[in-house]
Amino acid sequence: MSILIKNVLCNNAVVDVLIQGNSIAKIDKNIDFNADKIIDGTDKAICPGFVNCHTHSAMTFFRGIGDGLSLDSWLNDFIWPIEAKMTEETVYHYAKLAFLEMIKSGTTCFYDMYWFRDVLDRAATEIGIRAVEPQIVMTGNKPFKETVKKVEDAYKRFKPNDLTSFAVAPHAVYTVSKELLEWVRDFSEENNLLVQIHAAETKKENDDCFKQYGMTPIRFFESIGLLSPRLSVAHCLWVDNEEIKMLADNDVKVVHNPNSNLKLSSGYQFEFEKMKQMGITVGLGTDGCGSSDNLDMTEAMKVASLIGKAWRFDSKAVTANSVFDSATVNGGLIVDKKIGKIEEGYLADVVLFNLNSPAMIPNHNFIANVVYSANGADVDTVICNGKVLMENRYVAFEKDLIDEVKSYTNYFVKHVKL
Repeated sequence: MSILIKNVLCNNAVVDVLIQGNSIAKIDKNIDFNADKIIDGTDKAICPGFVNCHTHSAMTFFRGIGDGLSLDSWLNDFIWPIEAKMTEETVYHYAKLAFLEMIKSGTTCFYDMYWFRDVLDRAATEIGIRAVEPQIVMTGNKPFKETVKKVEDAYKRFKPNDLTSFAVAPHAVYTVSKELLEWVRDFSEENNLLVQIHAAETKKENDDCFKQYGMTPIRFFESIGLLSPRLSVAHCLWVDNEEIKMLADNDVKVVHNPNSNLKLSSGYQFEFEKMKQMGITVGLGTDGCGSSDNLDMTEAMKVASLIGKAWRFDSKAVTANSVFDSATVNGGLIVDKKIGKIEEGYLADVVLFNLNSPAMIPNHNFIANVVYSANGADVDTVICNGKVLMENRYVAFEKDLIDEVKSYTNYFVKHVKL
């Protein structure tokens, strides 16, 4: 399959972009090629598809409910009791809804963390979106060997493919034992797997960790050898200079989730600039819809930039270009895929923005417009892995999926007795 995008704005120049198979083959003016599909890029701008580096896809069910709770209360009194009633079918429906929302707002790849990994993998493949789908690890009430076997079995079942990747996701320091974290360290190293964990999200988490281990989460991870280039840490709000250096020295990646941090009142002084100066790869995530309500990366970029300027009283901090990189090329580094740039040889995960949208006029600075004035509805076309998922805002499966999820919601709401 080949796609030729004609007369599209790319890095301040109008060019043609040729996609062959799943990669960007050529970027030039007036490309002469008999492509299978031609897209008119007039009044459109091409940019990399967004990479949502931390989310909980099937939590679309929790959109708009559970307001006014701290993270601890939100998890223990609200989220986990309902999640205990969720089945494979539940996760399948609400994950596909998440994937649709991501496509409609320009996300072509995401790093997930949710239950029923096999179901999520199948759903992402069916939809055609790129995903890192990890096996969650939590200590819970199950014996150590049983938890380990569950991860090992999931890895054996996984079949490598173009779209989905396997990873391991120990939930957090307060839900995973030291023994299990050490096993994750060894298993992921032996199999060269990505790892993602929540850490330093709240002051309470840090205080509780200090009471248990005599040190904060990042220091604890460093002491057991969990920090590595394969690890990404979601949130990382409550860290000091020494911990930032530990992250940098071990090439650990960090994912900023500004909207959920604000909504759950976890904190807002994310050390974006300091981490960037130390050479840390900082990605961007929406977190799940239970804590941020939507999966729109343009909103995440805007909030990250504005709050980053505000608490520093520095308008030059956390620039539009910096957060755009976090949502694109840095995301590619975090998921370990050749995505996040419009360059020949990169995977064809690209989006076209509608330059006739009021939010994009005038177009003095495309990236600034995307970060500060646009929203997901300004995305016109989405291509992932060389396949068109949305064109002119039309997604072929959208109506059927919406009807299916609405019908299932009527059943599930009665089942969980909200």
